[in-house]
Amino acid sequence: MLQDFSSATLREARPNVVATERLTLRRPTLADVRTIAQLANDRRVAENTRRLPHPYSPDDAVEFVRATAALGSETVFLIEHDTTPIGMVGIDCSTPDNAELGYWLGVEHWGRGFATEAARGAIDFFFEEFDEDHLYAGARVTNPASRNVLEKCGFQWSGVELHRFLALGSSTPVDCFRLTRGVWSSLKSWSSARKVR
Repeated sequence: MLQDFSSATLREARPNVVATERLTLRRPTLADVRTIAQLANDRRVAENTRRLPHPYSPDDAVEFVRATAALGSETVFLIEHDTTPIGMVGIDCSTPDNAELGYWLGVEHWGRGFATEAARGAIDFFFEEFDEDHLYAGARVTNPASRNVLEKCGFQWSGVELHRFLALGSSTPVDCFRLTRGVWSSLKSWSSARKVR
């Protein structure tokens, strides 16, 4: 289980980069702050993610990058396409036995299959690096595109819950999904994501 690993062990286990067919997933750095803030500072993005505030400032991005560098219970990747940052994908393992996939893209990058490809790369990383048997995810019921991403990745719908969204300042219904290691391994032929050290 994740909490049984020391920070040094986790640091060694996590690759610097995950490569997919069209994307590179890497840790965000302070050099990415301006771009992250520009991509995240759109109400359409913030309203579909639980933890993004709106407006989203460069100071918010600095705080986020510093928090990810602390290597806590989250694995966070900046998504790049042709060396241009386009969004974020990550896995939050802060709740035991309840690892959760999250992702967002800048609006100008929607509708091109990048979210599915990035999610698959992060899912591959998760099941290859950790011993967990389940991965969870959610999508606002008003966000069919995100639900489609999850379904294309093999997630199965498990119900609807209310979750608080920072940008909305309230709770809203979320379709909840679960992916098992068995389903993931049967679908593994979906891509050629690989770790690059």
